[in-house]
Amino acid sequence: MTVQPQSERDVRLEKAKQLKERGITPYANSFDKKHTIAQLHSESDSAFRDSEEIVLWPKNNIQTAWRLTLYREHGKLAFWKLLDSTGEIQLMRHKNSCALIPATNQDPVQEVQGMSAFKFVEKMVDVGDFIGVEGELFYTHKGERTIFVSSYQLLTKTIRPLPEKRHGLQDKESCYRERYLDMTMSNDTYQRFLFKSTFYKTLRDFYHEQWFTEIETSILWNAASWAAAAPFSTYHNDFGCDFFLRIAFETALKKATAGRFEKVFEIGKDFRNEWSDPSHVQEFTQVEHYAAYWNYEDNMRFTEQMFDYIFDTMKLERKIPVKDKEWKEKIVTFTTPFERIDYVQWVNKASGLDITQYGMDEADKLRDDIKKQWIEFAWMDTMGTTTLIDYLYKKVLRPSILWPAFIYNYPKIMQPLARASDDRPNIVEQFQLVINGREVCKAYSELVDPAIQQANFDEQALAAAAWDTEATSEDSDFVRAMEHGMPPQSWFGMGLERILAILTQQENLRDVIMFPLMKPQQGEQQAIPNPAATQQLDNQPVYENIPSITQAKELANKYLNDTLEHCEMVGRVMAYFAKELWQDKDTRYIAWLLHDVDWDHINKDPEQHLWEQFEKIVAEIDLPDQLIADIRSHYTEKTGVPVDLLIRKYLSSVDELTGFLYAYARMRPEWFDGIKVSSVKKKIKDKKFAAWVDREHLKYCETYLWIPLEEFIPQVVNALQSYK
Repeated sequence: MTVQPQSERDVRLEKAKQLKERGITPYANSFDKKHTIAQLHSESDSAFRDSEEIVLWPKNNIQTAWRLTLYREHGKLAFWKLLDSTGEIQLMRHKNSCALIPATNQDPVQEVQGMSAFKFVEKMVDVGDFIGVEGELFYTHKGERTIFVSSYQLLTKTIRPLPEKRHGLQDKESCYRERYLDMTMSNDTYQRFLFKSTFYKTLRDFYHEQWFTEIETSILWNAASWAAAAPFSTYHNDFGCDFFLRIAFETALKKATAGRFEKVFEIGKDFRNEWSDPSHVQEFTQVEHYAAYWNYEDNMRFTEQMFDYIFDTMKLERKIPVKDKEWKEKIVTFTTPFERIDYVQWVNKASGLDITQYGMDEADKLRDDIKKQWIEFAWMDTMGTTTLIDYLYKKVLRPSILWPAFIYNYPKIMQPLARASDDRPNIVEQFQLVINGREVCKAYSELVDPAIQQANFDEQALAAAAWDTEATSEDSDFVRAMEHGMPPQSWFGMGLERILAILTQQENLRDVIMFPLMKPQQGEQQAIPNPAATQQLDNQPVYENIPSITQAKELANKYLNDTLEHCEMVGRVMAYFAKELWQDKDTRYIAWLLHDVDWDHINKDPEQHLWEQFEKIVAEIDLPDQLIADIRSHYTEKTGVPVDLLIRKYLSSVDELTGFLYAYARMRPEWFDGIKVSSVKKKIKDKKFAAWVDREHLKYCETYLWIPLEEFIPQVVNALQSYK
């Protein structure tokens, strides 16, 4: 019989078991750590003794602890490396002068059940374990400052090994998912998060020196207000209704100014249910403040003072290489005062339009005028006026900005909270600080007139009714507070991940988030949602009398030849996404297996597709009318069935893309393994490859799901791989 070798994890589990059997605690209660490694490196060496003297008459004048990162033996000597939060130091043990502390508050022993304390390390201690040591400092003959260990205690037995020390974690996703290992193995990563902590402290110190009061406001809100962004919602079991995770906390801060606070700030989390990319995360940290009696120009000066304080206090270089959104690196100089750029003047100049002339109900006109200037961007056909102007600016002006620059003078409809200029009623007093094409902070003079504020909310409601998903929601409680009176004031907000990424020269915001949110890996446990919260998910009707998978496959085999493989692939992909959306995957597999069931039977005639012959075919298994409507939605331009339900949007998004990816995978020996998005996009540009695929249909994920193609491709590949 072949004996399977034990894994490293199994070996360590067995060691932990044996330790307990020998009366040694593998997970200590505590340890009296008296010195950090940094302190030991700063100790004066004037009293250091020779190693020969130390071996004969060891002393215990230091105690430290943390994790072992290296172990090696040389006859009667053994060497460790010990790493703590302040640095790394070498440890040395001698065979004749080494004792083991079995557990906290127990005396050291030279032997454990016939095994010497020196040998015990070789057999029972591994790299990665946490240990505490007692001893004294000396220099080895190579001149390395070292702790001579006279006694030690095992504090934590690690079950899984650390990554290989020389290379650490190489895979970026592993660095995000297992940041604790990344920080252990990479000093650069660890130092980055120390820098982040120092930055937060410095920022708070600056606010306190400027006589601001730090307050804390709620994360759950009744309304998703105060930013052009889609919100997250959650169900409140006790109250029996939905609440929103805040997308900005400025209104809560502003209400504090109605309650005697003149200068307030908060550092906290915001949540926006948008796309992910290197410069966007859905959960991010902001600092926001309100200052009574200030306007936006006061906040410009305050922002320059803030940057000067941070750079001077943290002793940072004023010239930093910064990559823009095209990954082009340029040297940015953070010398104040910063440049000032008029938003309206420069967007008008770059686009050939006058953006101040469009009202909230003129999105169609603005969209047409933008296209007439040969300017287009993703999702513009679903945007309202406000969002169109914002994306126009991001298209024609923002990429050209290198130095830190204040962009000011925005159209009034861009910001429902901002105060309109007394001299130019169509302009609001607002600015953004942009660094090499990246927006870092924003500020504006505040609107404190409740009548105007309510009117702005009413206009936003019209935009929401026209399906602008980023329209700001009304907040009647805020208007009520404003009616009780608020002082003149100015607001400021800065995304801290963005400025930290710039200062630490990181390309992705996740690199400055210690534990970024990641999509669960296949096989990971996912939380089961509350049924009350998901009962009406996507307004999906309940399907009845669904035929069996066997019946659906028999029907597909009967009527499909050339198209069978494509339908099978789409069916499997949709089953995968149905599971992700908490819908019945078997029902979805059946529907999408049959989505082109008539295609070969009608000789691939698009005019007949999904009509009379389709109805006759699916009638053989009594396919429900609702499933028939869902299937017809993927050919909405002919059938008129709207792509309104989320599951329908997924079908339209994956149909052509699945076929294209399958065709590409068949060219590769590895099939779907290791497919790169960049390679797929190159193939998309090659019009001769898979010429039957409509390239515009490949981008339906951006139209229907608001997921960029480069992000959706890996999702579909994962779906295809899960059914290999």
